[in-house]
Amino acid sequence: MIFATAGHVDHGKTSLIQLITGINTAHLPEEKKRGMTIDLGYAYWPQCDGSAIGFIDVPGHEKFLANMLAGIGGINHALLVVACDDGVMAQTLEHLSILRLAGCQDLTVILTKADRADDLRIEQVAEQVKAELSQQGWPNATLFITSTLDGRGIDALREYLQQLHQQSGTHENLQRRFRLAIDRVFHVKGAGIVVTGTALAGQVQVGGSLWVTGADKQVRVRGIHRQNQPADFAQAGDRVALNLSGDIDKEDITRGDWLLAEKPAFIANRVIVELECDSLIKHWQPVHLYHGASHITGRVSLLVEQGETPVLAELILDTPLWLADNDRLIIRDISARQTLGGARVLRLTSPRRGKRLPEFLDWLALLSKEDDELTHFKLQLPQGELNLQDYGWARQLTGDALENILVQTDAEHVGNSVLSAFKAQTAKDRLIQTLEKFNEVHSDQIGVGKARLKRMALPSMSDALVFKLINDLIENGTIKQTRGWLHMPQHGLIFDAQQEVIWQQIFPLLTRNEAWWVRDLAVETGHEEEAMRRVLKKAAQMGLITAIVRDRYYSHEQINHFASLIHRHCLENDVIFAADFRNELGIGRKLAIQILEFFDKSGFTRRKGDGHYLRDKGIFVE
Repeated sequence: MIFATAGHVDHGKTSLIQLITGINTAHLPEEKKRGMTIDLGYAYWPQCDGSAIGFIDVPGHEKFLANMLAGIGGINHALLVVACDDGVMAQTLEHLSILRLAGCQDLTVILTKADRADDLRIEQVAEQVKAELSQQGWPNATLFITSTLDGRGIDALREYLQQLHQQSGTHENLQRRFRLAIDRVFHVKGAGIVVTGTALAGQVQVGGSLWVTGADKQVRVRGIHRQNQPADFAQAGDRVALNLSGDIDKEDITRGDWLLAEKPAFIANRVIVELECDSLIKHWQPVHLYHGASHITGRVSLLVEQGETPVLAELILDTPLWLADNDRLIIRDISARQTLGGARVLRLTSPRRGKRLPEFLDWLALLSKEDDELTHFKLQLPQGELNLQDYGWARQLTGDALENILVQTDAEHVGNSVLSAFKAQTAKDRLIQTLEKFNEVHSDQIGVGKARLKRMALPSMSDALVFKLINDLIENGTIKQTRGWLHMPQHGLIFDAQQEVIWQQIFPLLTRNEAWWVRDLAVETGHEEEAMRRVLKKAAQMGLITAIVRDRYYSHEQINHFASLIHRHCLENDVIFAADFRNELGIGRKLAIQILEFFDKSGFTRRKGDGHYLRDKGIFVE
């Protein structure tokens, strides 16, 4: 178990830890010279069962508050140290507020320097501290009265800390991905790069791979120390030192970087948060922001009035941060002299428009109250298509945890895309309406391809999800597919007896590379031009032939052959020109241009200048 200290400068935090553990956490020469903690210090107290209790000693002086904030990240139990002679001081109150805003769940009060005060003074300070704790959310905090000079209360405190250590259960964040905010990095001779920090979530094993954000590289874990003892693994709540190997230098890593289980999906620039305000925060106010071991500046854009509940806002970050949902940030004024409040992340992305609409704010208010993972997931679905990779990153869910949620929801799921049952049905209705209209307007065509129907009906939705919805409609018979063309079941044609005779005469002629005009086929077979036009139009509706321009036709097989040639040529050369296509087929330039323009109009290719490019370089399927 890890404890972090808090309290005013010179109230005896370092001396207390040294008496309990035998270790002086002051490691910098200047700290020893001035008798004041400047940077984070660490001490470990070995236990009989082979485990260890860890302590993070934080600076008490206001000038080093950024270091203090770097030390309390991920700590659920803090030791508030107050000197009996001084009592509650300015930095005591600020540290206490910061612990509350950072989400510290448990707190123990230790009154030090009892040898410097009489019983009345000690009782006054104790009452003063209890009143403040009750007001800030810790009404039942345990309190100890101690003295490092005569040892008063130290044994009882030791026993109490050991009991907490033994009772500490499984960390609630073990089911999430591994995250560690780096607060120190150094080089050990013979071992290489070592980084330290408190594991916020997940587990890591020796031999495992992690992603370093600052260097933007993958590294391997060569060795692990948890609570200053060699170990095969470390997990959420542990104080960890990791020996890293890979294509990386010590200069690539700095305090504030993160070690993550995998490469992040994205980095946050604008986030939506719920504010907890200790002082008035104005709209568009510049502020200092503290997260993990990072310290940046940014602005607060209020989405609602500060008196409303919850207080919703957008944080505009001057420097991007590696945030996750429910992460907490401390907000201080731009002079870095006053703590204004805290922020809890609700969304890692902020919409460009509509962020102040009542319905969106109502939805955010629901998110802010919900801590059940399944319910939180279901609240996302009414918003439309959900990207699982982005959602999994935002919530820091492992693959198993995400899969467990999916099996409990009634939603369409393809690859990284999820759509609620209601939204899926709405999307299917849109596909059906679009296809009905297409059949009505283009009565001379049997139908439309999947890719084109998707672009017409649901252009902003992912291909994989739309194709899944189309296949569902085909399987249940709502729409039909004939030789690759989609159409409504009622949209079908057959030749009458006379037309069948004409078709049997002209079909062998349509296998040539040359396209046939209606009038030329009429002359060739001895039929009237208008009768021939009706037969060819119906054959096109049946998907047997295709008009590349009005009254000029190719067979379905020839069109597929041309598409295959174009696909192969573009894969090899990226682009196809009319001259290339003319040479491939041995046809005239005008006809080659007509065929290529037909494929442009059908959505198979797109024209840029004189070239024609594939819209989709996937595998060509007839």
